[in-house]
Amino acid sequence: MTTGESLTGSASVRKLQTLLHAKAKEEPGRRFHALADKVWREDFLLTAWEMVRRNGGAAGVDGVTVADVEAYGVERWIGELSRELREGAYKPSPVRQVLIPKKQPGKFRPLGIPCPRDRVAQTSAMLVLGPIFEADLEPEQYGYRPGRSAKDAVERIHRLVNRGRNEVVDADLSNYFGEIPHAELMKSIARRVSDGRMLGLVKAWLEMPVVEQDGEGGTRRTNRARKARKGTPQGAPISPLLSNIYMRRFILGWKVLGHARRYGAEIVNYADDFCVLGKAPAAEMLAAVNRLMERLKLPVNARKTRCLRCPEKPIEFLGYRIGWNYRPADGSRYIGTRPSRASVQSICRRISQQTDRRYQGWRAEEVVGRLNQMISGWANYFDLGQVSRAYRAVDAHSTRRLRQWLRRKRKVRNRTYMPFFNTRLYHSLRRLSSTPKYLPCAKA
Repeated sequence: MTTGESLTGSASVRKLQTLLHAKAKEEPGRRFHALADKVWREDFLLTAWEMVRRNGGAAGVDGVTVADVEAYGVERWIGELSRELREGAYKPSPVRQVLIPKKQPGKFRPLGIPCPRDRVAQTSAMLVLGPIFEADLEPEQYGYRPGRSAKDAVERIHRLVNRGRNEVVDADLSNYFGEIPHAELMKSIARRVSDGRMLGLVKAWLEMPVVEQDGEGGTRRTNRARKARKGTPQGAPISPLLSNIYMRRFILGWKVLGHARRYGAEIVNYADDFCVLGKAPAAEMLAAVNRLMERLKLPVNARKTRCLRCPEKPIEFLGYRIGWNYRPADGSRYIGTRPSRASVQSICRRISQQTDRRYQGWRAEEVVGRLNQMISGWANYFDLGQVSRAYRAVDAHSTRRLRQWLRRKRKVRNRTYMPFFNTRLYHSLRRLSSTPKYLPCAKA
């Protein structure tokens, strides 16, 4: 196995993944017993390394970066990690916790950053386990799966509402990733995996200590996950797969207990977000959700969970608003999608941050290039349904902020006259209002 082969994705890895998926699909009751030896295979580790390298990311508690590994020698580093895993000497390092601001002021989401060696080991395990559990995941699950996306989930909700599933539970789980119970999750994994060493690796990753800020400029190490026996760190490569495996219990339970048939209801799930859309009163469906989630030891956030009737009240899901839209030509209404107000406000905040006084030392072309990258990424996701109004709002905000930034940079006080106005530069700013529209979630 050469490094060149691994950079394009190892053919041997893909071949084994295809075989594992086919076996899992053909034999739903099969338990796989020889898996850990695939995790430490160098072709799997090299493929995992390339995935970690592409994703980049900050250093963990050991301070080692991707660049440090490359300077040390990737094949040498992979060889040492492979030997540690094979000989049972591998022990995961603590996770470095960072706090990501939420929309609400003063609220933060904890993100766990493992060291590169743990990220590579977990990614290699994900390459092995993913194809097996992909065969088991329910069609209602859209997150972290090949060939599925958040926009697919939004389109599914739109179709269900159009087909008369108007009663909606817009659910919110309290800290889903942090509340997943280890014992029940391990049972779900052991249903398919009998390899003790593989199960031991997963358990060790679930129990990784966390190094967090102590509020006084220092850090402290905690073993909260191990003591509480729950939680998987958001930010760890294997966490999305584990979250899907456990969420499958809820979706499968919903159907096995007869709720899907009784309420005429379907679940649409993406990661820790889900909606229940049915024909029975939403309050009845919410009661069933609460009972099932209680059995799964997952707390529902009652304050943020909503019962509503769509399209009279819109659903806000994964940044989109699904509800009544109005045709500009005649004012007639239809059920459609558009970017939510919060999503537009979010990109506008990011544009404002990119054009504040901290960036006065940048060249204008650099600021415009960064804005274009930011705006294009946002528009690539928010292109479903009636987008024109949102696009115009983003255009107006980016134009105004760039004008203010240029005025400060050139020390121009006159707010009405722009003697330095650079048409070439200004025209290079991405204009969403001229973007061709794609309307799969609209009738016009």
